[in-house]
Amino acid sequence: MDALPADSSTLFMLVFALGMKHGFDADHLATIDGLTRFNMQANPRWARLCGTLFSLGHGAVVVAIALGVSLLSGGWTAPAWLEASGAWISIVFLTLLGVLNLRAVFAAEAHELVRPVGLKGRWLGRLGRVAHPGGVALVGALFALSFDTVSQAALFAMAGVQAGGWGHAVGLGLTFMLGMLLADGANGLWIARLIARADGVARVASRVMALAVAGMSLLVAAYGLLRMASSGVEAWGDGKELLIGAGVTGVIFASFLLGLWLTRLREAAVPVRAGR
Repeated sequence: MDALPADSSTLFMLVFALGMKHGFDADHLATIDGLTRFNMQANPRWARLCGTLFSLGHGAVVVAIALGVSLLSGGWTAPAWLEASGAWISIVFLTLLGVLNLRAVFAAEAHELVRPVGLKGRWLGRLGRVAHPGGVALVGALFALSFDTVSQAALFAMAGVQAGGWGHAVGLGLTFMLGMLLADGANGLWIARLIARADGVARVASRVMALAVAGMSLLVAAYGLLRMASSGVEAWGDGKELLIGAGVTGVIFASFLLGLWLTRLREAAVPVRAGR
């Protein structure tokens, strides 16, 4: 709680950045990848919207948690162990996701697209293969029922209560949802485009994105570990939460744009070659 800024505008910007960063989480990318691939065959009309539908379901649960916490909090303050436990779980998961996605890049054959690797998606079973828009949103909602998401939503909901009551808490939940929606929606469109192309540039673009996600996962995990182990690092990071969150999101988004640029570059070159 002490790490969250007291100023309302800065708090909303930070939560928006956290939502975008959450949307670029490797687990989100992997699940949206699987849902999009399945629907490109089973329900192509909805395939490009899998990221958006997933994020709407996920965000609805986050908003509900924020509202519930704000209404039930009263004089209750979040225990110290909630933030510490969430930090440790985040460090472990980010490290695993970083290692697994690096492995996926180097293990992929030259002719294959690199598919992002997630952990939570493996627990969904057949729910990871749904062809109904409501089913995709349900998968996103189930993803939100995890300790890291619940603890994060509870923490910024408490900050919203302190800033102005339950309305602020719900506003923060919606802001988080908007940031996540932009990231997940763009990711669904991008994956659908890569699957439709499946050419050499698409293979390069998939590797660029996978390496960026893996690298950022490991860097954020290392920073979290250093912050918990060193008071100096923790003091340095105080007040820089928005800058750090925006930086992580910016690097992932830049890799996303690089992948799109490579794709468009290839598309522009094809007519020229055909004319020759």
